[in-house]
Amino acid sequence: MKLWGGRFTKPTNQLVEEYTASIPFDKKLAHYDIQGSLAHVKMLKKCSIIPAQDAERIEEGLQKVAASIENGEAELQQEHEDIHMNVEKLLIDEIGPVGGKLHTGRSRNDQVALDMRLYLRDTCTDLIQLLTDVQTSLCKQAEGNLDTILPGYTHLQRAQPVLFSQHMLAYVFMFQRDVERLQDSFKRINKLPLGAGALAGTTFPINREYVAEELSFFGICENSLDAVSDRDFVVEFLADASLIAMHLSRMSEELVQWSSAEFDFIELDDAFCTGSSMMPQKKNPDVPELVRGKTGRVYGHLHGMLTMLKGLPLAYNKDMQEDKEGMFDTAETLRGALALFASMVETMHVKKDTMYQAVRADYSNATDLADYLTGKGMTFRQSHETVGSIVLHCIHHDKYLLDMTLEEFHTFSDLIDEKIFEVLKPETIVNARSSAGGTARKSVQEQLTKADAFLHDNQIWIRNHS
Repeated sequence: MKLWGGRFTKPTNQLVEEYTASIPFDKKLAHYDIQGSLAHVKMLKKCSIIPAQDAERIEEGLQKVAASIENGEAELQQEHEDIHMNVEKLLIDEIGPVGGKLHTGRSRNDQVALDMRLYLRDTCTDLIQLLTDVQTSLCKQAEGNLDTILPGYTHLQRAQPVLFSQHMLAYVFMFQRDVERLQDSFKRINKLPLGAGALAGTTFPINREYVAEELSFFGICENSLDAVSDRDFVVEFLADASLIAMHLSRMSEELVQWSSAEFDFIELDDAFCTGSSMMPQKKNPDVPELVRGKTGRVYGHLHGMLTMLKGLPLAYNKDMQEDKEGMFDTAETLRGALALFASMVETMHVKKDTMYQAVRADYSNATDLADYLTGKGMTFRQSHETVGSIVLHCIHHDKYLLDMTLEEFHTFSDLIDEKIFEVLKPETIVNARSSAGGTARKSVQEQLTKADAFLHDNQIWIRNHS
């Protein structure tokens, strides 16, 4: 007999039972379901809705059910549909019919919304910690490479020399935006839906604010219809997650490129690479490649959730059972990727000499030659054209700007003097860009100081919300 079976005259069709059951995946919510139930039964006792003796038996029974699920003794059954009904059935088996009083004043509709918010609350905190770990690894690489210069690219073409440290810090600031988005989303996740009932509230004299305080929520969902039908907080999480995945994918692409023989800028530690079953010389960057590939999976869950919700009337509809699997998979996908990235980045070997040779063997110092001529009195348009002609000359003669003689430079402009050879050095070019946020060593050190400050703040936030 189903716990809700009083109105029905025949058993559920087996195919319907298999098709509609959510226990294969929502069993992940068991811990949160019991956490919410414990707070709910405390409130029922406080408000004298059920006798204190019954409430205490239920609390004791829930603790035993939690232990039996955690150690794998409890058998979660598909015939009981979802984690809520399974927990209630296990409770009744443990303490008898009094366990049926637990569901007083609530519905599975507000119960599942609570479980998901509790799950996502912990997930956001976990992801913020993992993002901070990745940022810490990036900062360590930045601190160890304050004098390492590599080519900067636009259109994947050599553009201007930059410090490798600044390149690492670009991702630190990128991931910080992800941290801040999760922190902001946390404010909307951390609202209590319990007490909304199926959609219209309850006739029992419950105290929702007490439950919110017990579960460390910031407040309650103010409208019962909205409380049970809202999944904006899941969509927002999936959107935040999609941005994190995209940022990881962009960095993955660079790690894959840089570790190729064509770039040879870095070498990933053997622990984060695999080989070929056929070609014995291969060392494949499988981790960043797979992280890059899984980005589409995360995007898919966001689009799936938006599509599922787009035509739903208020309040709860069975369609909303589809809100969990994508959420779970996204959380686990990001947990795995971020945990791997933190260690992979920290152990990555940076080939400083190769990077430096690369910036000496290109025309990325051409802008500085143009700026030099502009400083000598040329208009920038004139200097741009002149330097373009010099670069073309170098290409035709298989040389670079620092290979030019002063006499060769004079064939293009008498304004150029012997100081040009210092101006065109990669170190000079990098350190000339000392504006706030620029690639000069001084500017990068300032960026590191700012990064250290918000990483410290991240840890404080995590401690306060764990």
